[in-house]
Amino acid sequence: MSQVELLSPAGNLKKLKIALNYGADAVYGGVSHFSLRNRAGKEFTLETFKEGIDYAHALNKKVYTTINGFPFNSQLKLLEEHIDKMAELKPDAFIIAAPGVIKLAQKIAPHIPIHLSTQANVLNLLDAQVFYDLGVKRIVCARELSLNDAIEIKKALPDLELEIFVHGSMCFAFSGRCLISALQKGRVPNRGSCANDCRFDYEYYVKNPDNGVMMRLVEEEGVGTHIFNAKDLNLSSHIAEILSSNAISALKIEGRTKSSYYAAQTTRIYRLAVDDFYHNTLKPSFYASELNTLKNRGFTDGYLMRRPFERLDTQNHQTAISEGDFQVNGEITEDGRFFACKFTTTTNIAYEIIAPKNAAITPIVNEIGKIYTFEKRSYLVLYKILLENNTELETIHSGNVNLVRLPAPLPAFSFLRTQVRV
Repeated sequence: MSQVELLSPAGNLKKLKIALNYGADAVYGGVSHFSLRNRAGKEFTLETFKEGIDYAHALNKKVYTTINGFPFNSQLKLLEEHIDKMAELKPDAFIIAAPGVIKLAQKIAPHIPIHLSTQANVLNLLDAQVFYDLGVKRIVCARELSLNDAIEIKKALPDLELEIFVHGSMCFAFSGRCLISALQKGRVPNRGSCANDCRFDYEYYVKNPDNGVMMRLVEEEGVGTHIFNAKDLNLSSHIAEILSSNAISALKIEGRTKSSYYAAQTTRIYRLAVDDFYHNTLKPSFYASELNTLKNRGFTDGYLMRRPFERLDTQNHQTAISEGDFQVNGEITEDGRFFACKFTTTTNIAYEIIAPKNAAITPIVNEIGKIYTFEKRSYLVLYKILLENNTELETIHSGNVNLVRLPAPLPAFSFLRTQVRV
């Protein structure tokens, strides 16, 4: 059985480093041009994206470049230039959705493997065969694909790698091909600028065609209904079935525009789940509790294990998004000496430390505070809040951009969190 690859989102250079340090084997991202996450891509320049690729390669890990938008004729010259620039950065693969762009990339950079984007909607062996014949090395399967169908594709095309999404936002539309944002905001989802209109409050109306009278259908005045709002995908409880199939080459986490903590925590938990599978020590209840610390829309296991018509619980009709049951209070700097405040933080409160994979945390007590371990978890208590400029505070809020000193260095890219009081 070959080891599955864990692939995490890289919305910017910091998140790229975080994902790799928390155990990702590879990350995916890109600059804004021709990427289906324009907002995330704008956080990368050519220089910082190259820095990220070099950083990953120094760790013997991979970066896949997203070029998965759908270009118009007027953009083709710009597309050629973009592919050429991306090729110079030496990524490990291009993620592409359109057949014509595949052919163009193969012409410009024949040495760079092609991964087919989920936007290509591959659901069956016939389509998989077509793209395999085009020279595609890996297919990122449509979210609507079942595991049984993935197994059948792998049997017929054993050299074709299959990648599936295991966690993150789900689109209201089939394989993400939505027009709601384009119609309401002029922001085209299939060109990378979705406004997430499916998450908004909507109201039902009925119209009498004889007199044109409109009547609003509500149970409670002022409350809309989230009729398009898909729950977030969470397949952490199905790791055993997925990996035992030996049909899947890579597990992909969605979320380039999500927070640094999201990048860290999802990578950390799925890394643990994958490793636990190979060591026969799976702990699904622990994965579920840790993933619940994240902001989410409720969780669903989507369509990999069951067909859409077999279930009615993939939509969240109550809220656009819910808070996780933990609050991130601080993000540790790359040098490990300070943290940036992300939520109100005060003295004499125990903050749990979430650190990268295999990171060592050394207990210490001094005038600033203490770092200690209790029941296999590490914590920080501050006796004083001492800023980088030596100003002392009793409490610090997220609006304060000054860094806070730690009692002793912590692993780079660690987080401080507290449980939300209900």
